[in-house]
Parts: sequence; structure tokens; C-alpha cells
Amino acid sequence: MFGNKRGGEGDCNKRETRGKREKCSSSKSSNSAASSSSSDSSSDTKNMTRSRRLSDKPADSVGDTDINSVFSIGRITRGQMNRLKQISSESLNFELSGSVRLKNSKKSVVAGSSSDQTRKFVMKRKHELDSEKSPEKKACKSIHGRSIVATRTAILPLASPVPHKAVTRTTSTRRTRLVSDGSNSDAPPVESNGMITAPTTPTKVNQTPPGNNEWLQRFLQWNARDKIQVLENLIGVCQPHEVRHMLEVIEPQFQRDFISLLPKELALYVLSFLQPQDLLIAAQTCKFWRILSEDNLMWREKCLEEGISEPYMTKIMRNNWKSKRSVGCGSTWKASFLRHARIEANWRSGNTKTPKLLKGHDDHVITCLQFNGSRIVSGSDDNTLKVWSAISGKCLRTLTGHTGGVWASQMRKNLIISGSTDRTLKIWNADTGLCVHTLYGHTSTVRCLALHDNIVVSGSRDATLRAWNIDTGECTHCLVGHMAAVRCVCYDGERVVSGAYDYMVKVWDPETEECLHTLQGHTNRVYSLQFDGHYVVSGSLDTSIKVWEIERGTCLHTLMGHQSLTSGMELRDNILVSGNADSTVKVWDILTGECLKTLEGSNKHHSAVTCLQFYGKFVITSSDDGTVKLWDVKTGKVVRDLVTLDSRGSGGVVWRIRASQTKLVCAVGSRNGTEETKLLVLDFDSEPK
Repeated sequence: MFGNKRGGEGDCNKRETRGKREKCSSSKSSNSAASSSSSDSSSDTKNMTRSRRLSDKPADSVGDTDINSVFSIGRITRGQMNRLKQISSESLNFELSGSVRLKNSKKSVVAGSSSDQTRKFVMKRKHELDSEKSPEKKACKSIHGRSIVATRTAILPLASPVPHKAVTRTTSTRRTRLVSDGSNSDAPPVESNGMITAPTTPTKVNQTPPGNNEWLQRFLQWNARDKIQVLENLIGVCQPHEVRHMLEVIEPQFQRDFISLLPKELALYVLSFLQPQDLLIAAQTCKFWRILSEDNLMWREKCLEEGISEPYMTKIMRNNWKSKRSVGCGSTWKASFLRHARIEANWRSGNTKTPKLLKGHDDHVITCLQFNGSRIVSGSDDNTLKVWSAISGKCLRTLTGHTGGVWASQMRKNLIISGSTDRTLKIWNADTGLCVHTLYGHTSTVRCLALHDNIVVSGSRDATLRAWNIDTGECTHCLVGHMAAVRCVCYDGERVVSGAYDYMVKVWDPETEECLHTLQGHTNRVYSLQFDGHYVVSGSLDTSIKVWEIERGTCLHTLMGHQSLTSGMELRDNILVSGNADSTVKVWDILTGECLKTLEGSNKHHSAVTCLQFYGKFVITSSDDGTVKLWDVKTGKVVRDLVTLDSRGSGGVVWRIRASQTKLVCAVGSRNGTEETKLLVLDFDSEPK
């Protein structure tokens, strides 16, 4: 039938030509047609009233809808259109569609009563009947440009929940009219070109729409499952701006500031469970949360958990404190945490101030290095010590008086203690550069020192140890028992632990000068010691590291894994970090004897590790290969190279390193003159001005 559409239109044109010739006869019959139209108007009114009555029927009635027309002009999405079709009933309201067709047919008869128009009306009527039988087919246009309804879709109103089904995309007609329960059944507006248009979106009014209360009462009677199903159906047929409105209404119901509703003490207790980083984010929520997040006691606990033991006052805080203004002071413990976080980031990224070069000691080897934050003391085999400012980088004092190389040093406040190959110890005033005391007693080189309060213990190649009062310069005790040179010593104020070239480790009571324990087990010289009051850790040339229990004097673990001399160790709690001449660094748990990490990789050291510092989350190591590396203890990976000498690989050496939270001091030089002897000072505290 649709294939003859174009031919049918040609026949219509020919009939129109013959209709003009028969104009006179048509005019004569117009009066009779007018009378017939007036007689039919009453029946038309009855049919329209009946159609309205049908459209106002409850959910089980069938409505003639115009879904596709609303979709074609963009009032609903395709998904919403398909959803409406899916939840519609399959029943057809032949009476309603028949009344609409009767109305359209009478309008066509009134427009012209000629035989040509009658034939057109017959063709149109025939096409409508065919469309009713096959609703999937497209509807053809009428002679006046109006589209014929080709589908019959009835919307089940929300008053009756329907089972949820999968939504499928189907081809639908161009224009459809929506009819729902309680809606107005008047005909939609028609544009000047004869196309049906969707009604405009109603504006927001204060009046409740008809049937609202009945709908809500019926909604409340359903069970939870039916309610959810109905709400899904409702959202499915809503337009985007309507869904957005729902979101604006619903979302605030789930946003409750419970912290502000609690008493301050309870609110602080809840916030105390947050990590410091989360507290910083919470402070940006609102003014009240910021006030709570500035609580100084809470930040004090957070800092202590992170190992931060001192508060910090920024320049702004100091200025406000001096001017006695409380506004802007904030939490000093929070400021301390932020400062530590910034400094840690600088260590990782390399964001430092310009490194300082401290040149001295000519081309001699720097044998010992001390650093207390603002003052640096370096000892050399040139028989001198130098005192440097870590802030300005200037040499403040040169301490001369020893007649042999300085091989050991300690520092306490403004006092410096040095041990030399001239068999003496000297106590210096760092502020004036004067020698306060010269301590005589050893008969050979003073090789190691341990300081606690005002007592310093010295170990010598004469195989003895001596305890000295640095205030009076008096030798209080002499510990005799080793059979060879004493190479390393530790002192905690109660007991002295010494390691010697006789392969022994001894534990002493300095007050009674009694040897409490002789720890035997190493098969070569002992070069390094660590002592925390409960455990002694000794490193030897036999490649092993031994963990000893101090009270009973028993060996708990023998840590194997290194291939050469353990040159340096650092012990924090139960974690030990060891550096070895085999170029590796290992992290151990001394309680279990387990090797937790081996700090190596493609960027590891390529020569012996000369010194190390275990500070917080990092391990800093120096090596004969002319580099200083920063390691992450948790991952065991190299973070980056802190120092790289130009003469690395050709004689450049980093002999000693000392680190604080903000600074790193490196003693560098060479054994063949390729690198000038100097100190490098790196500052990682880049606080914004």
C-alpha cells in the first residue's frame, strides 16, 4: 500500500482539476453539506465527551497517547520513550481512536464536499485501518500536513506498580500524545504548519496538583519492594531537569554535620582518630572544623606518634606572640608537623638551599666529625680541630695543641673533647678556642671516645679504658682486661661496653672497675659497637654481626649476610642498620635476627660503605665511590643521590657524614689529591619567608 503512495498523490491532483470544472455543482451541494455538518456537530460533541470520559478512566483504561511527538521535539529522551511504551498496556481503545477519526473525517467533509475530497477521505480512512492492523509501519501524511496516529500506547499511571522489564529500543512513530491519569484530555496545541507540538513545561506553583493526596496515600500502602519499583518507574519517565531537582531535594537529607552538633570534647575525641593528613583536609571543611583541627593537645599526640618531640613556632607565630595577639598564633605542634612534612619532602625532592663549601685541613684526611645543629667540629690527621658555623659556613676557631693526629672527638654544649695519637685527651672551649684541660694517662694512641653527661670514657691502643670527669679533668676510673687495642666503646651512664682487637666484647661497671661479662664468639677483630641499655650489637672483621643480651651476657643472634668488615652501625629501638665494606647496607630486626631489607639495586654503592646515619624514615650512607645516597627504609630503594663528587671513581671519597633533621654535613677528600679536602653542608629547611 505504501509503494503506491506517490501514484495516489498523482491521481489526487487530476481529481482536483476535474473538481474545479464541477465547481458550480459543488456550490449547489454546499448548503446541504452545511446542514449535515450542523446536524453532526451534536454527535461530534457527544463523541468528544465520550473520549474525554474514556481518557479519565482509571489505570485499567486505555489511552490514546502521543509519545513520539514529545520525543521528536526533545521533551523526553529515547530511553524514556521506550520505557513508557514498555510499561504501557497492550489493549487498544477502539472507541476513543474511532471518535478522534470521526472528528477528523467530519472536518475533512466540511472542508469540501466534492467527490474528489470524498475519494481522498476514503483513501485516508483505508490507510488508518491498515495502520491499526500493523502499528509498526510508518504513518503517511494527510493532505493537510497533519500526521495520522499510527500507534496506540496507553500509560499505566503510577497508581499501579508494574514489574520491571529490560528496556529495548524500538522504532516508533513521529508524533504521539501523552494521556495519563488525571491529566487534561484536551487536544495538544498545533503550530501554523499543522504539526502537533508538546505542551510547555508547567511553571512551579504552590498549589498541589489534583490527585496528589490520593497518590501519596496509595503509595504509603504498598510494601517496600513495590515502592522502590514505582520510584524506578517514576525516575525512568522523568526529564533530566526533573531528576536534577530530585537530587537537590534528596542530597541534603544525607548531609549532616554531626561534628558541629557534638560537644567540643566529643568532637575532638572523634577527630583524634584521624591521621594527620586527614586532619589537614578536615580543617578546610568549615570554620568550626578548622577551630577544632587547630587543637594543640591533639596535634601534640600526633607529633609524638610521628617521633616529633618539640613544638615549632613560625615567624608569624613569633611576631604575633611578641605583639600579644592571639589571632593567627595557631597550634605550635601542628606547625611542627607541617615543618617536618615539608623538610621530608625536601629530602626526597632535593629542594635545598645553596650548598656551603667549608674548606680547611689542606689535603689531610678528616678523621672525625661532630655536628650539633649550629656548630660543626672536624678533626684531622694534621693535628688540629676546626670549629665551623653550620649557618654561615665560616671557620670560627682552629684548635691547635695536639702533637699528633686527632682520631677521636666528642662534643657537649660548648665543650669539645679530642683524643690523639700523642696519647692525650684535650678539653676545649668552643666559644673561645682555649684548651681547658689536657688529660694524661694513656700510654698509646687514644682511638675512641664515649661521652655521657660530664663523664667521658676513652679507649686506647694500650688495651685500657679510662673514665674522665670533663669538668675537673680528673681520671676517675681505669678499666683493665683487654689483651689488645680497644677499637670501640659505648657508655650509657651505668655500664661501659668495649670492643677490641682481641676478638672480645666486654661489659664493665665503671664504678667498681669490674668486668661484668666477657662476650666471646667473634673470630676476628671487633670494629663497631651499638648499645641501647639492654642489647649489645657488635660488628667484626669476621663478616658477622652478633646480638648480645646485656644482663646474662648471652648471644641471642648471629646475623650473617655481609661479606666483609662491618664499618658502621646504627640502632633505633629494635631496628639495626649496618654498612659494610662489601658495598651493601642491611636492615635487621635484632629481636628475631631477621634481615628485613638489603639496600641495594642498580643504583647501589660500588665501593665500601664508609659511614651511615639512620634518621627517621631514611638511611644516609657514604662510600669510597664518592657518593652519598638516601635510602627509604620501608621500601629498601634508593631515593636519590644527595652528593656526587666530580672525582668519583678516580679517588674521590666521602669519609664521614653527620645529619640532623634539616642538615647534612659531609667530609670529603681523596687519597691521591684528586679531590680537595672540604666539608659540604646541605640545608633542607626551606621555610617560606
